[in-house]
Amino acid sequence: MKAIVVDASLWVARLVEGDAFHALSRAWLDEQRRDGTTFLAPTLLLVEVAAAISRRTGQPNLTKRATQALQRLPHLRLVAMDANLVQKAADLAADLGVRGADAFYIATAHQLGVPLATLDADQAQRAARLLQVLRPNAPPSN
Repeated sequence: MKAIVVDASLWVARLVEGDAFHALSRAWLDEQRRDGTTFLAPTLLLVEVAAAISRRTGQPNLTKRATQALQRLPHLRLVAMDANLVQKAADLAADLGVRGADAFYIATAHQLGVPLATLDADQAQRAARLLQVLRPNAPPSN
């Protein structure tokens, strides 16, 4: 089974039609899905996506529909943020100097031994010191 941790930047771009990376993220995620990839993310994904879409659109109902649609995707598995994942994320935040939410995606990928996919250049650069990073708009790192 091929699996990739996909961070909120890709999902938000995919879900918001006016996003500069909408077409790119949609094509990339669709291609991965056709290849049989399982998408993984910490449960934090739902909060991050909701916050980003709500801030951009100001439409709570649209935001809620988007997060509900994510939860129904058969190829997306949300990973519980248990004590081990929280500690790993805290350690990685300290070691890599990443933002708090980014640390959870990196920790999830590291703990599961799978690549991380992101549009976030800073997160990608810092995470590449530890694991394989896929950037749909750039060559793969690591």
